[in-house]
Amino acid sequence: MASRRRAPTSTKDRDDQLIEAARSVLIRRFKPGWHSVGAALRGKSGRIYAAVNLNAKYVGRVDVCAEAVVLGMAIAAGETGLDTVVAVQRGTRGSRNPRGRIVPPCGVCREMFNDYAPNLTVLLAGPKGSVVRRRAEDLLPDRYVDP
Repeated sequence: MASRRRAPTSTKDRDDQLIEAARSVLIRRFKPGWHSVGAALRGKSGRIYAAVNLNAKYVGRVDVCAEAVVLGMAIAAGETGLDTVVAVQRGTRGSRNPRGRIVPPCGVCREMFNDYAPNLTVLLAGPKGSVVRRRAEDLLPDRYVDP
């Protein structure tokens, strides 16, 4: 899903919009045992892409992270620059945030972000419900680079 809405003016508003897009796609597409993470990515064009992770019901080794799915969507749509990405994991009943908490990308996704856009901003959960912005390359220091 890609959307083009009037862009919020502040960085906080833009981050909140992206977080809401990740939560929204997860709420809409949640299927127990299949999807537990939603991700949203803003391209340099301003378009927002949102996707859920893909859990293989019977063959666990083919699971695909929501961040990988949303990155592929943006690239397939012709996005030439990547701006910001966030992932949220579905909350459980009684959790502090049943709509989904911000989660960091796994190591594989960190590698992928570095390959495609090392300056991509990744939104992370900060202290007391705040949101922290980090560059993808800062999340994976001393990464492997083909000699």
